[in-house]
Amino acid sequence: MRFGRTLRSSIYPEWKDKYIDYAKLKSLLREDAEERVKWTEDDENKFCDEIFNVQLEKVAAFQESTFKSLEQRATKAAEKLHDLAPEEGNPKGTITTERFKELEKELDGILDETKRLKKYSEINYTGFLKIVKKHDRKRGNNYKIRPMLMTSLSKRPFNSEQGYHPLLNKLSTMFFVVRQQLDETETNPAVSSSDAQSQTHNGERYTAYKFWVHLDNLLELKTYVLRRLPVLVYSEQSTSKSLETQGDPTLNSLYFDSQDFSLYKDKVDRQVDASSLRVRWYGQLSANPELFLELKTIHGNGTSEEKRIPIKGKYIQSFIKGEYKMEKSIQKMERQGQQTNKIEEFKVTVAEIQKFILEHDLQPVLRAVYTRTAFQKPLDDKVRISIDTSLAFIREDSLDPDRPCRDPDNWHRLDIDNSAMAYPFPNINQGEISRFPYAILDIKVKDDGAKKSPKWVEDLMASHLVHKAPRFSKFVHGVASLFEDNVNALPFWLSEIETDIRKDPQDAFEEEERRKATRAENSQVVGSFLGTPRGGGSFKPGVSSPLGKSYMQDRLAAEDDSTRERRSSRSPAARDGGEGSSAQSGYGTMPSVFPSFSLSRYALVRRVKEAPLPPGVTKPTLLIKDSGPLQVEPKVWLANERTFLKWQHISVLLGTLSVALYNAAKGSLTIQAFSIVFLGIAMFTAIWGYSMHRVRRDMIVARSGKDFDNWIGPVIVCVSLIVVLILNFIIQYREAVKKMNLSNDTNSSSAMTDTLWSGDVKVELN
Repeated sequence: MRFGRTLRSSIYPEWKDKYIDYAKLKSLLREDAEERVKWTEDDENKFCDEIFNVQLEKVAAFQESTFKSLEQRATKAAEKLHDLAPEEGNPKGTITTERFKELEKELDGILDETKRLKKYSEINYTGFLKIVKKHDRKRGNNYKIRPMLMTSLSKRPFNSEQGYHPLLNKLSTMFFVVRQQLDETETNPAVSSSDAQSQTHNGERYTAYKFWVHLDNLLELKTYVLRRLPVLVYSEQSTSKSLETQGDPTLNSLYFDSQDFSLYKDKVDRQVDASSLRVRWYGQLSANPELFLELKTIHGNGTSEEKRIPIKGKYIQSFIKGEYKMEKSIQKMERQGQQTNKIEEFKVTVAEIQKFILEHDLQPVLRAVYTRTAFQKPLDDKVRISIDTSLAFIREDSLDPDRPCRDPDNWHRLDIDNSAMAYPFPNINQGEISRFPYAILDIKVKDDGAKKSPKWVEDLMASHLVHKAPRFSKFVHGVASLFEDNVNALPFWLSEIETDIRKDPQDAFEEEERRKATRAENSQVVGSFLGTPRGGGSFKPGVSSPLGKSYMQDRLAAEDDSTRERRSSRSPAARDGGEGSSAQSGYGTMPSVFPSFSLSRYALVRRVKEAPLPPGVTKPTLLIKDSGPLQVEPKVWLANERTFLKWQHISVLLGTLSVALYNAAKGSLTIQAFSIVFLGIAMFTAIWGYSMHRVRRDMIVARSGKDFDNWIGPVIVCVSLIVVLILNFIIQYREAVKKMNLSNDTNSSSAMTDTLWSGDVKVELN
């Protein structure tokens, strides 16, 4: 599908110069041109400079400035709303309706601008991912920049789904108050909370929260939940003995979509009543499990509704084509004497699902396979928690008639189900599978009139064990991962997949404290209308909160004071050097040879006496950087390898020079001596290069915070070569002078002999 056409149709005229220049990047990439001119390093540098330093900076700067402007407008609107609050003793009717309508219009403008900015961010985000995929596909043999772009995108403000939450929540609260004053009962669905989603299950309403969990934190998360909720047993016949040995069930979800992925587009664009259809079953299909056909719809107000019917596998293909209308199931229900209203409800559900399939021309396109661990108290569904692990997405489409992944005449892949394949599915083509690197935590809290979730649930959602993924969808992620060439809109969370989601516990706590403070501030703005005291707030910072006086602030202040005292005691020249220069000293510098003279932050921290920890806080035995599996980018390893090869290259050159000098010596002891010296330098260079390669490799594995540069070896090699060249010059100069003197002496002796000989002749003539 042509993304350039989609981009052009999505541009707002007043922002046309602020979008990614997709056409220019394609021209620099020469994606449609024939390979007549070889792609050089200069071409790669121009492309990378354009995408990272020009286009990405332009889009990020515009999004950030526009978002700040929206925040300022929202703050001013909140101040106006605060001024409209009725004073004590004054009747409510004294506030004119016109002023509330003006404020409502202003809030509508802010909300519309926010929606436009969100769409602007989404289309540009997709453009960057599309162009780097083209680059890596065409130039990937020598250059790959997608990992680097993903890292850059994850740090940019426009690539943040959660960055809009505080603004939307503030607008939502103000909309509620304004419309209450205007006696309007409707709420604005567009500004509902994005962290949670309302769901309806078996007639009950739940608030759902979704998170990612790093595998390093999975065991700690499970033990935390197990203390509050037992593991849900799926089989009622399970005995205590079999319960100990039974594993978590494997779920298969087979998702449907049309050839142009219309359902996917509706979910990504958050269209009203966006729906998804799937067939779900537990375990292997060869064991004849119970299959369910489920239609899930997300309404405009953020709530979701799910309709499902049981169906046998042999009827699915005919049901999809509209040839079978579940007549046998209906007849069975009638024979069992079930209630008429249930039978009619079943008929309506069957008709709706089949009509939905036929209208959208749906077919199976994607399979999600995962292992689920569920937690719930028996006969108590107030809190339901599930953890999905070993998640894999597999193509199940027949879009390509020449090479279909699934037989078009069957509703599922026979190569997977007939052979009972299991995770990690090693026999599947790597282009047809995508393995999700994290576990997925799903928390559902029943809406029973309580204002808050249980305290332990709130603590879990605010802890460092989880990473918020409020609108994550398995269906959306699977399509975006495996069908990127078929869609022109991608979810924001794709860039976070390749980043480390683990967090420091203190950082997670501080982030939650700031979130609570922001929420309390927003509630204070409209507190007079909601019945809370105008100047009061229920939020109180924790003991170690960054919003109050904390032990971390005390420690940082003490370290800053001690650092300033040490800097003031140094000489003016040392102070002018600054901390920046000293911080660059590494293991190959003079401070590393004589640690007592090191003035770097690393050495200062080592020498400073550790501050006492507050009560209840213990010193960690394992640093966060040392926990979990080692994850190092390939370019770090390759940089170390390139440095090692350069050293060996220099060693070979010096060794070759040494052999050539020795062969050309022809009995000259001086030249032979120089050849031996060059051979010694070559051997030192080879040994130094290998030793530094090993040292730096160990530092990478150990995640050392020290510097990698080392000037001792290069200085020794350079000084040795300079000394050899100087000695060679001196020796050659002396030999040249000696030859000149010898030549002059020879000429003088010859002239004297000629004179004496001529004098003798003269004597004989006389």
